[in-house]
Amino acid sequence: MKGIKIVIALLFINGIIGCHQPGKKEPLKDDTKPKIDSTVVFTLQSAALDKTVSLPGELLPNEKVQVYGKVSGYVKKIFVDIGSPVKQGQVIAILDAPEMQSKIAESKQRLASVKAKWISSTDVFKRLAEASKSDGVIAPTDLEKAKNQVASDAALVEAAQSELNAVQQTADYLTLRAPFTGIVTKRNVDAGAYVGKAAEMPLFEIEDNSSLRLRIAVPEAMTGTKVKDEKVQFTIKAIPGKKYEGKLSRKSGSLDVNTRSEVWEFVINNNDHSLKAGMFADCKINIQRDGKSFFVPFSAVVTTLEKKFVIKVQNNITSWVDVGQGVNATDKAEIFGKLDEGDTLVLKGNEELKADTKLLVKIAKH
Repeated sequence: MKGIKIVIALLFINGIIGCHQPGKKEPLKDDTKPKIDSTVVFTLQSAALDKTVSLPGELLPNEKVQVYGKVSGYVKKIFVDIGSPVKQGQVIAILDAPEMQSKIAESKQRLASVKAKWISSTDVFKRLAEASKSDGVIAPTDLEKAKNQVASDAALVEAAQSELNAVQQTADYLTLRAPFTGIVTKRNVDAGAYVGKAAEMPLFEIEDNSSLRLRIAVPEAMTGTKVKDEKVQFTIKAIPGKKYEGKLSRKSGSLDVNTRSEVWEFVINNNDHSLKAGMFADCKINIQRDGKSFFVPFSAVVTTLEKKFVIKVQNNITSWVDVGQGVNATDKAEIFGKLDEGDTLVLKGNEELKADTKLLVKIAKH
């Protein structure tokens, strides 16, 4: 009985100790405020545009002409072929048109006839004028009539002479001559062929390749720039390892509505005739712009279907500023808009960052 009491006492004491044993600690509440992410910004700075751009170009002859037969006839003789060098005024072919000689003969006969009539009427007028010096011999109306006849016949002589000159000038078209010094690049006719028909191919093509025109289509964004020293350097795939140079000669002054580009033309000296018209060139142009420009990282420019803009931050409040884009540098874009040097812009802009949003900003490290 005494042992049972001892066991019960031990169990009672153990239960009391278990009730007073400290339990697990409850987690402490985190009273710290949620962390706000900062937006990276940068300070806008101006810089001069000085960039070398690569553009494709095409070499064209300085002068090019297609020679047609101005009158109908048969090719009597040809003096040149493709590759033949020619001088200005040199005869390259002769045409034959027998009916032209008949027209010349008719015109000469007509001129001789009216000239004889004019000589006769002039002689009559002189005799009447001499006789009219005696009173009552020649009526004044007869003298006036003879005078008018002389004037009429003189007009016919002038008309016949003009007709003969026109026929002879047309006959000169039977001799085809080179309009300038150059080289024959095409020949599409042989001796004996009939020429002068409508819509026929040109008989010859002649090009002046002593100097060439390098024509480059410059994108609209670059048309407001200038070329450093007005020079271009280019290479030709057909002539590897050799660099050529040309000088800016002219600009078209208008944009092609399809390509949104302006044609710039450079003059290339080609006295050694190593370059050929029709070759394509890989061109490098160093372009510059008067005054300063703003260049920003590509990520700062937000492009939508309606516009392009950057996000400006002033007093930690955002605003959208519309911009136009100019020439792209290696890692930056040239922009234009209502901006000033020293403005703060968001480095990585996006449409979700609306205007009038308050930000915690962080200056980007250069």
